[in-house]
Amino acid sequence: MSTATKPAPPPSIAHRVVNDEPISVEEYLERERAATRERHEYIDGWVIRVSGASINHNFIVSNLNRELGNQLRETDCRVTTNDLRVAFPRVDKYAYPDVVVFCGEPELEEGHLDMLYNPTLLVEVLSPSTEDYDQGKKFGRYRRIDSLKEYLLVAQNETHVEHYVRQNDGSWRLTDIDGLDASITLPSVEAELPLAEIYLDVFEKEETSESK
Repeated sequence: MSTATKPAPPPSIAHRVVNDEPISVEEYLERERAATRERHEYIDGWVIRVSGASINHNFIVSNLNRELGNQLRETDCRVTTNDLRVAFPRVDKYAYPDVVVFCGEPELEEGHLDMLYNPTLLVEVLSPSTEDYDQGKKFGRYRRIDSLKEYLLVAQNETHVEHYVRQNDGSWRLTDIDGLDASITLPSVEAELPLAEIYLDVFEKEETSESK
């Protein structure tokens, strides 16, 4: 595959590019599968380092994994977190969403178990270095995945979630949810996510100490 005319990476994540020249999909996958610690996304030949997460980011991902896992236990849907690579269709791009839910049989890369093609619900926990990309170009690429029905963007510095749901005509409806008393209805997996559970150990202790 030619890599000579690849476009530049999105400016919002350019600081996380680790290669000086674009590389092929095959080379990226070979490197990534040989790596033991760091994870990298791939965009048009550019290898993008997945940044280390804050403790609040990790709490939120853990809370989502636990709450969704418990609710989906008796269904054909399963949840996994940030080590399962998702492929964007028809383009040379790969990402590691913070939380992935798929329903039914997983469509995986032939000969490998590390790349999923049929996610139902994806979640990204926002951080200052990735927020613009997750809300913009990354979501634009996620929307090309035919199986994807819902997308959540979860803030980590406030109790706020952006909830996108694919409509029958292919458009996406956005709902903003705020506050620990609120909850999110997820029609694609028939689940309900209380924000108090998403933000468990993130804001509750701070708010409790402030009230004393």
